[in-house]
Amino acid sequence: MPSEGIKPIEHKDILSYEEIIRIVRIGAALGVRKIRLTGGEPLVRKGLTYLVSSINGIKGIEDISLTTNGLLLKKYARSLASAGLKRVNVSLDSLRPDRYREITRGGNINDVLEGIYESETVGLIPIKINMVPIRGFNDDEIEEFARLTLKTTYNVRFIEFMPIGAREIWSHEKYISTEEIMERVSKIAPLSPVKVRRSGPARYFRFEGAPGVVGFISPITHHFCNSCNRLRLTSYGKLRPCLFSETEIDLRSAMRCGASDEEIERLIRLSIEIKPEKHSINHEKCFTYLKPMSKIGG
Repeated sequence: MPSEGIKPIEHKDILSYEEIIRIVRIGAALGVRKIRLTGGEPLVRKGLTYLVSSINGIKGIEDISLTTNGLLLKKYARSLASAGLKRVNVSLDSLRPDRYREITRGGNINDVLEGIYESETVGLIPIKINMVPIRGFNDDEIEEFARLTLKTTYNVRFIEFMPIGAREIWSHEKYISTEEIMERVSKIAPLSPVKVRRSGPARYFRFEGAPGVVGFISPITHHFCNSCNRLRLTSYGKLRPCLFSETEIDLRSAMRCGASDEEIERLIRLSIEIKPEKHSINHEKCFTYLKPMSKIGG
């Protein structure tokens, strides 16, 4: 988030929990089986346990997961697990207290580590830790993150730095390809490919004898568009067929104008029909800059 903060968002401008639940219910009837709650930071919104419990009660929903910065996990992990949450992804770009404090403008890395431990204790597994290596910023911790898998069951995933937010943030000089990250990680010990899940953007590997796995997500150099089956619903009620596209379908306005379930279903089907074959971002020539993830959903 920018150091000066952002303009406060009024509650009426974002979807209510009841509106989210309605969209999920209609989507489930169309075959949606998995729901991920993201942000911004989802744990700062009051009553999240109610939302998880309500989604868990919808016929057809088989899996609910959460992406979080982890600062509030220790407080909410147990109640979320009881409500039906299955897994957590923790966005974590440094393991060093001073650097973490600088990145988060005052955050305490111990709060995150305690939250991860609590999540594991209450069964929110597998724990996935997402790290975005940026050259000259935190890339000196790549090996340290990878070594976590030698002593824990965590899925440590390295995500290529994407052109998101202000243009001055992303640059070719800061970008590190998956190939380079893998090369550095492989120097710790040889990596062997492993199948962790049936689908998803990550490719997984394991050090011999390690309880955890190392994953690589390569939206820039290794497009996984041909296997992508995801839709992204923003807090403003816009349905995005692709993260890397500005195309959106406005479900909030439709619902608040009295749209029937059949009309919402039609709009969801439309978003699937217009899902692009692939995105146009690459590491050689990139002209597309996305809105900040705090406005899209992390």
